[in-house]
Amino acid sequence: MYTLRCAAEENCLSSSAYSSSVRDLDYRVLLRFPQRVKNQGTADFLPVKPHYDWEWHSCHQHYHSMDAFSNYDLLDAATGRKVAEGHKASFCLEDTSCDPGVRRRYACTAHTQGLGPGCYDTYHANIDCQWIDITDVSLGDYILKVTVNPGFQVQESDFSNNVVRCDIRYTGLYVQTNNCRITGY
Repeated sequence: MYTLRCAAEENCLSSSAYSSSVRDLDYRVLLRFPQRVKNQGTADFLPVKPHYDWEWHSCHQHYHSMDAFSNYDLLDAATGRKVAEGHKASFCLEDTSCDPGVRRRYACTAHTQGLGPGCYDTYHANIDCQWIDITDVSLGDYILKVTVNPGFQVQESDFSNNVVRCDIRYTGLYVQTNNCRITGY
């Protein structure tokens, strides 16, 4: 828990992590995964808030330009019921890479963040909140649902490509992932 204190400040852990009985040496089980988002449209994907309204997080030493860039849900494969969740506030919305012939225009700064057409924003699995806390999840089969721009705050020409679902098998020792697909809403 000690190494997760910044993530805890951003509410990235399941509710049991906030119990008064939880101590610094306790641990959590995290389903970590990378995320790569592409702007397939013709216009820039920009934070809704103007830069002077971005929220500074002193623990992580960065600004959040959007409250909810992505939501992560772990759904029971048999019932579709949500058993765990996570979220990613945008802290560094930038063109980390672009299609051939497309120039990167956005970098992670305090004043300019965005995702240009034909460019990608990549979040690696080792960064805070790029996970779902599955400490309280039973072994079994699940669906990982990742939704970008979940509140439709940023205007897009097509929202039907914002959800990806992957089949997950959780054994307690490892997670097996298969059949990742864009599923629409």
